[in-house]
Amino acid sequence: MNTLETLLSKIEIAKNLDFGDIFSKSIELFKKVWVQGLVTLLLTVIMILPIYFIAIMTLIAMGVIDPEAMQQSGEPDLTFLIPMYLAMLVVAFFAMIIGFGLKSAFYRICKAKDLNETSKDDYFYFFKKPYLRKTIKLAAITFGISLVAVLLCVFPIIYVMVPIALINVIYAFNPDMSASDIVKIGFKLGNKKWLITFGLMFVAGLVAQIVGMILCFIGVFVTASFAAIPLYFIYKETLGISELNAIDEIGTTTE
Repeated sequence: MNTLETLLSKIEIAKNLDFGDIFSKSIELFKKVWVQGLVTLLLTVIMILPIYFIAIMTLIAMGVIDPEAMQQSGEPDLTFLIPMYLAMLVVAFFAMIIGFGLKSAFYRICKAKDLNETSKDDYFYFFKKPYLRKTIKLAAITFGISLVAVLLCVFPIIYVMVPIALINVIYAFNPDMSASDIVKIGFKLGNKKWLITFGLMFVAGLVAQIVGMILCFIGVFVTASFAAIPLYFIYKETLGISELNAIDEIGTTTE
């Protein structure tokens, strides 16, 4: 099992990454996992929709009970705005948990397809008992970091989006590490490989959008997962990914 010191040392001595090589490898892997990427996206939407529905119905109910809640003396009523913003934060937080867990599982599927492993596509791997608490904890940490970065204006969120994205893939392949260690590795790797990671994320996301729109817009759902795949290869090329056997899978998690 990887340790914090092992992974940090690997990051320190990591080789330079080749943008074109990772991008071409991402295209080849996408051909193998586009169906699983689409399923991951659809599951995310399906699981988030009930939360949005509950939040919207709550706000509608407040408006029905008090029709004048939206405005009072020509200005917004805080008794309506505060619950509304809290509801938005709760929805965003639960969406983060769902997206975080499903994307981590998607990276495990990417590894299986990349290494030609025979395994089940387990989309809910990180929502199972051994990992659920850690999934929620990591989602809460990344949500908090993102929220603070947004409040500090635009540039901080541009910086932290790279480590936050890497935390997802690091968790996927090191689920037994503590949440704090996973965050440390994410920021260490993010600092070390920030420029190429940001560049790959930006270009891959742009390509996914353009190709998706060419496929009559609905194709965006099919191509969306391509934007996440370069992160898998950044992790693989920097920290390495080995095949796991049944013995390696046995163990306990740390909180």
